[in-house]
Amino acid sequence: MVQNMPAIDMAGTGKRISALRQAKGLSVRDLQDIFGFTTPQAIYKWQHGSAMPTIDNLVVLSVVFGVKVDDILVVDMTDNVSMSSA
Repeated sequence: MVQNMPAIDMAGTGKRISALRQAKGLSVRDLQDIFGFTTPQAIYKWQHGSAMPTIDNLVVLSVVFGVKVDDILVVDMTDNVSMSSA
């Protein structure tokens, strides 16, 4: 059976993180300080879609941005995955 399964669009999610950050008037440095990161690399990786925030970091982002976690993630339903019936 072939079924559409959701997959996180990392590039789309990164663009959304960047847009939400800018809409709140926050710089990358501001987020770096909020998370206590020593460098901004993780935030840049999130925004470029080369890495995803952890679940804990998504929850913090949702509070900082004033949105639900679902509003941060971009989900793609176009990938077809073969599901075997066991």
